[in-house]
Amino acid sequence: MTVVLLISGSTRSASTNSAALRTVQALAADGVDARWFDGLAALPAFDPDDDGTGHPSVLALREQLSQADAVLFCTPEYAGTLPGSLKNLLDWTVGNADLYEKPTAWINVAALGRGDGAAATLALVLGYVGADIDPDGGARLPVGREAVGPDGLVTTAEFRSGAVEALNKLVARATVS
Repeated sequence: MTVVLLISGSTRSASTNSAALRTVQALAADGVDARWFDGLAALPAFDPDDDGTGHPSVLALREQLSQADAVLFCTPEYAGTLPGSLKNLLDWTVGNADLYEKPTAWINVAALGRGDGAAATLALVLGYVGADIDPDGGARLPVGREAVGPDGLVTTAEFRSGAVEALNKLVARATVS
């Protein structure tokens, strides 16, 4: 069983980024355990003088990252970069090698011409923490709000096939590592 941790950079309840990852989770093949990380909003602000062991949410993040064979991100772009909440999550991984050599990838669901700042910053930070980044970068699979069905999943065939391809590629990298 390959465990893939799914991390949305959005705390919005109707986020297309979260819908994209929920769709990935729903489409995961047998042998893939796609797990949802739901503690983004609960993480305290990163403090370099704090090792995080006193925070249940930080401990939960570290436990889930340690159990994961790979990590798949999907994040919105705020003010040309990552949302502060996702950057905060990544900051908690800097000093303890949670992502070191762990296969990582991302799906960018922003409309063409948008989201590139967040993707570039995500690649930069993942490189800094030593993650094994997909050499082709993230998959660009735009998702409009109208493409999210009442069940919270993305309905378009193009997204679904691209998402399965991105997940399978990440799982293949994880099984080689």
